[in-house]
Amino acid sequence: MRIVHTLIITLIFAATGAAQEIAVLKYQGGGDWYANPTALPNLIRFCNANIKTRLETKPATVDAGSDALFDYPFIHMTGHGNVFFSEDDARQLRTYLLGGGFLHIDDNYGMRPYLEKELKKVFPDKELSTLGADHPIFHQTFEFPNGLPKIHEHDGLPPEALGIFHENRLVLLFTFESDLGDGWENPEVHNDPEDIRLKALRMGANIIQYAFEN
Repeated sequence: MRIVHTLIITLIFAATGAAQEIAVLKYQGGGDWYANPTALPNLIRFCNANIKTRLETKPATVDAGSDALFDYPFIHMTGHGNVFFSEDDARQLRTYLLGGGFLHIDDNYGMRPYLEKELKKVFPDKELSTLGADHPIFHQTFEFPNGLPKIHEHDGLPPEALGIFHENRLVLLFTFESDLGDGWENPEVHNDPEDIRLKALRMGANIIQYAFEN
């Protein structure tokens, strides 16, 4: 059972202090799942320094339909454009999320119409719903009283945090019109002001903290 598997992993890491891995999701459809290559390593370093996680600095890569999904308590997904989940991918992702896993999808620009269609394969009976600014994910180590911060401008729309819940637990977070991943990248990639990068990193740390503690 996945829940038992999760508990065993948690106890092992608590007892040994060993580092834990998180992963980037590799998906089909032609979208650049590998976008923002410096983003997640930078976020991991920030989390290890500021919220006392013990995460391997280099994230793993895991296929959407792989059994290896269950080795990672937190999976990050990003890219531009097309996303496709096979029926096997959708079934595996659903099992992973219902069994205790967490998926953060950060729209790097252009994913939303493709993603919403594919998420119906994963959860045909669930809809993305808006997370209000009072949701606990915005009130972890770092406070975001107005909800999801705006990091990069795309279409002049406000940032949105949308989620899918199972038994009152947030299992999937979709961040849209924020582009947190761009803010996590090395400073020279986008030349963002330091205060903007810090907002992105703090929000990312909140997401990881929430995923690990809920």
